[in-house]
Amino acid sequence: MTPEATPGPRPGALISREQLAEDLRSLGLRRGADLLVHCSLRRIGPIDGGAETLLDALLDVAGPKATLVVPAQTTLNSLTSRDFHAAVAGLDEDERARFVAAMPGFDPARTPSHGMGAFAEYLRTRPSAVRSRHPQASFAALGPGARACMSVHDLDCHLGDRSPLGWLYAAGATVLLLGVGYSACTAFHLAEYRLPWVPPVQVYQCFTDEEGTPVMREFTAPALDDSDFVRLGAALEAITPAVQRQGRVGSGTGRVVPLRSAVDFGVSWLTIHRRRSYPGQSLWHFPYSRACAYHGPSTDGAGRGTRL
Repeated sequence: MTPEATPGPRPGALISREQLAEDLRSLGLRRGADLLVHCSLRRIGPIDGGAETLLDALLDVAGPKATLVVPAQTTLNSLTSRDFHAAVAGLDEDERARFVAAMPGFDPARTPSHGMGAFAEYLRTRPSAVRSRHPQASFAALGPGARACMSVHDLDCHLGDRSPLGWLYAAGATVLLLGVGYSACTAFHLAEYRLPWVPPVQVYQCFTDEEGTPVMREFTAPALDDSDFVRLGAALEAITPAVQRQGRVGSGTGRVVPLRSAVDFGVSWLTIHRRRSYPGQSLWHFPYSRACAYHGPSTDGAGRGTRL
C-alpha cells in the first residue's frame, strides 16, 4: 500500500461510532496518547454523524487524558500564501487592490481554518477548544494539555520548536493520518527546522485583527517546502516499518506513527536528500534551531504541504 493509497469503499450502511472506534483500536491507537490528527473526512466516510461521530470515536479510544490537536491554518488573510496568489492571478491592479482591501484579519476566536478539512474545523469550533495565535499556521486542541500545547507559537516560527509541534514532540505525541498521506504530515516541517544548515528564508505578510481593523504583520522566517514529503513518508515506511502502523479506518486508510520518530527520521533523511540543494553551506549552523527552540509555556502568543 503506497503512502497515498486508500482501500476503497466499505460496503453497507453509514459507518458508526462503534466501527470507527474498533478500527482505531486495531490500528494501534494507545489510550492516553496525545494525538496530532490530519484527516480527510470524505475519504474515510460516509460516517453516520460526520465529524462529531469521529471525534467521539477518537475520545472513546484515546480517553479523557489524551490531548487532540489539529492544524487550523489560515491562508486567506495572507499576501504571500499560495491561495492568495491563485486568487489574484489575472486581476488588474485596481481589482487586486480591492481584493486586498477586503481581506480579513486573523482572529483566533473567529477566523475559520482554510483547507484543513471538516474534522479540523469541527474540533476548532468546540466550546472547550484552544487555538494558538499564529496568524497563518495556527493549531487547535482539546483535552487536558490543550492550553499548554497552544501557549507557544512565535510569529517567526510557523512550524518549528516554538510552535505547538515543539510541545507535541516533547510530550511524545502520536501522528494520526486519516484518509490522507504523508504530504499532509506537518510534523515533517519540524524536521525542516532542525536541518544542519542555514535555511532559505522569505518575507511573509498577513493581516491580524486589531479591534476590528485588519493590521499588516510582516516577518521573516524559513521558507517551508513539502515537495518531498511523499517520498520521505515512503522511506519512513520502508526503512523503519516497526515504528508505524497502517490499516483500514472507515472506508479509508489510517496511519499512526510516533511524532518523535517521524521528526527524527525526517531530519536524517532530509539532511541526505536535500543537502545537494544547499551547496557550500556549513553544516550545524542553523540559527533558527536556537530562535525556535522550545522553552516551555509563555504568554506572548504569536507577537501544509504547507499552504503558507
